[in-house]
Amino acid sequence: MSMIRSILSATAALLLVAPALAGPDDFKPGMAIPAFGKVASVPDAERLSKDAVFKIAFDTAAPAEPGKVNRTLESAARFLNMHEAVGIPAANIKLAVVVHGGASADLVVGEGNANAPLVAALIKHRVRIILCGQTAAYRDIEKSDLLPGVEIALSAMTAHAKLQQDGYTLNPF
Repeated sequence: MSMIRSILSATAALLLVAPALAGPDDFKPGMAIPAFGKVASVPDAERLSKDAVFKIAFDTAAPAEPGKVNRTLESAARFLNMHEAVGIPAANIKLAVVVHGGASADLVVGEGNANAPLVAALIKHRVRIILCGQTAAYRDIEKSDLLPGVEIALSAMTAHAKLQQDGYTLNPF
């Protein structure tokens, strides 16, 4: 009897906790960029002022796996989707993604680049996509090789320095 009572108590505890846990099915397309950056509702999260202004820089050197999108580019889409979902106006969200190293391949025109639609959607939403010029030189990437709207900076270091001078903070995710 004691064992049955213990099992029932444990089961009841799990059932009470289960609704509080979010799983992959709880992530839904966002309003800004529905095809990328799914988000989950977080009803207990700190409320953000509708007047909040975000200036965030992302950094990526890791390329996407073949046939997949770059995780950092998708994180930028997720950031837009999350914050617009809680009422932050799109005009108050300024994002930049600085790309260098092997991730440069994710910005090049060509069949099979799964990142092309994501890059186009981000640029449409005023996200700056900035390629490190030193990477471009090293990898023989010309401006004409890049997806439309991608910028080239002197270097990733220069891009980050200028973004910080303009009030952007670096998102480590």
